[in-house]
Amino acid sequence: MRGLRHGAFPLDCGTTRFSVWAPRARRVELVVDGEVAGALGEEHGGYHAGVFPAAAGARYRYLLDGRGPFADPASRSQPEGVHGPSEVVAAPAAEPVGAWHGLPLAAHVICEVHVGTFSATGTFDGVAAALDHLAGSGYSAIELMPVAAFPGERNWGYDGVFPFAVHAGYGGRAGLARLCTAAHRRGIAVVLDVVYNHFGPDGFVHDEFGPYTTDRYRTPWGDAVNVDGPGSDEVRRYFVEHALSAVRELGVDGFRLDAVHEIRDQTASPFVAQLAGALHAEARRLGRVLTVVAESPANDPRLVAPRAARGMGLDGVWNDDFCHSLRVALTGQSDRYFGDYEGIEDVATACTEGFVVADRVSPSRQRRHGARPPGPLGGEHLVVFAQNHDQIGNAGFGRRLAAELPMAAHFPISAAVLCSGWVPLRFMGEEYGETAPFHYFTDHSDPALAAAVRQARCEEIGHAGAAAPDPQDPETFAACRPNRSLAGTGVHRELLGWQRRLLALRRAEPALGSLEPERSECWFDPATSSFALLRRADPFLGGRPVVVAATLHDGPAELRPPVLEGCRLEALAAYEVRDVAGEGGAVVLGPYGVLVAAVEEPASTPARRAAGTRSGQAAPLSGARAAPGSERARGSSR
Repeated sequence: MRGLRHGAFPLDCGTTRFSVWAPRARRVELVVDGEVAGALGEEHGGYHAGVFPAAAGARYRYLLDGRGPFADPASRSQPEGVHGPSEVVAAPAAEPVGAWHGLPLAAHVICEVHVGTFSATGTFDGVAAALDHLAGSGYSAIELMPVAAFPGERNWGYDGVFPFAVHAGYGGRAGLARLCTAAHRRGIAVVLDVVYNHFGPDGFVHDEFGPYTTDRYRTPWGDAVNVDGPGSDEVRRYFVEHALSAVRELGVDGFRLDAVHEIRDQTASPFVAQLAGALHAEARRLGRVLTVVAESPANDPRLVAPRAARGMGLDGVWNDDFCHSLRVALTGQSDRYFGDYEGIEDVATACTEGFVVADRVSPSRQRRHGARPPGPLGGEHLVVFAQNHDQIGNAGFGRRLAAELPMAAHFPISAAVLCSGWVPLRFMGEEYGETAPFHYFTDHSDPALAAAVRQARCEEIGHAGAAAPDPQDPETFAACRPNRSLAGTGVHRELLGWQRRLLALRRAEPALGSLEPERSECWFDPATSSFALLRRADPFLGGRPVVVAATLHDGPAELRPPVLEGCRLEALAAYEVRDVAGEGGAVVLGPYGVLVAAVEEPASTPARRAAGTRSGQAAPLSGARAAPGSERARGSSR
């Protein structure tokens, strides 16, 4: 699929080749700057194409059997919004930057960014201006929430209707290309969050041209994208071409696929696997690294299993279990899906095995859920976090954890996310404890649609006596802008320094840099919501074991993991540590205390310890603060 068929492609001498998939139309006419330029010729497979006088900057639409005119489904630019005409845009190749070839997922430390709220300007250039801060905070990748053209000026991005057309208010495709170039110069990868499971309801014209959606399936947001019905081959090609154009023309390094469980696909060759295969083939052709990560609550190891093993061949998947387990351990929350988790015990499982609800009963679903991988799940395959845009914006009133918990709690939270053997992700500003909310916001022009969104939001998160923030109110949007000046003050500065220290240790200590969770063991104490995660490096790479001991509650805790008996601990990073025993392995922590320490083991350490153990095989935790019957990390074995 080297050649792109969907869209308008400027040629020499002020002409442009227009190509559109419109199997539902017998006659497709091009309208340029308000005048009918002529009919496109029919081509194989339902395509219509032709070369017409039109230079970059020309505005165009299509008439379909006299109906319309309609914008181009593959429009590269919608300068007048989703209801306006498309614009011809020159598409030069992405600007190469020195030796930049991308970063494998294992090297990602991700900052999730919403372009519209991240800076005062709400543009790609505003993000670029903060790249030094992001690089200095230790991030190696930024993940942009969807930037496809959406209705109005304010949106999370999941209501996009023209995937190829980058939102004009952010700076369009040219602005995104500039951001990618600037990021690459600082060694930062750019990941694009893309929505291939549905189209937004405002400005959607695609079904006038062909069967882009199907009413055979429904998503929570409307009709599903047609990837397995009549005409689905070209719908698949449309989305694959979008991803390839983002790589070739803009310099994007990877993709986060929104809600792949809502891409309903009954074929023997799933679309998600096809997309990943096409991007990995493009990476080989270009000699660079491209990553493909899915969002899915299915806890299905097949998403990251190789195609040869009948998997989807993706690089990674978001692991919501990590986030949910942490929240339950910190807050005791048990409503909705949080009732599926058991707090600190499941934090231990999430640290060592990844998926928690893996072939076990999910009370919120009233059935068994998830699957256990056939072997150890490599740490480079799971992205973990304490919060993200969904967990903040869709839980309560847009409150971040920094607004719900004492600021001290974010020291052990940071350690859990950054020092576990997975790929870490943090939401913009989390590195310094940003307190601004992140509400859901929209800017629909249709009053009926705006009212429906407002009502749905109230029903979803509103509570008696408290109305949910109005998504349509510009103040709801404005309240979401982070205040990065906090990073230089008080505990916020301390938190930023803490992240930098932990990430420096992740680079310096092979045990922390290793993404082999099967070399980890984790003990926990339900009485104090405490855990001790012992991580070991590959013996062929060298490096000493490192322990991360932390408590997730507001009281003191004493930890005496048996595997540390007779060991000496060298503190590498500490917050609220009261005492570290010389040769007993005991750690006494204050409220929300955390210790990261190198472990010097006695010469008589059993071979089991030297080689590491499979997760879920650790001995019980014991100590003065441990509750009777404190347990090992059982993982999914119940």
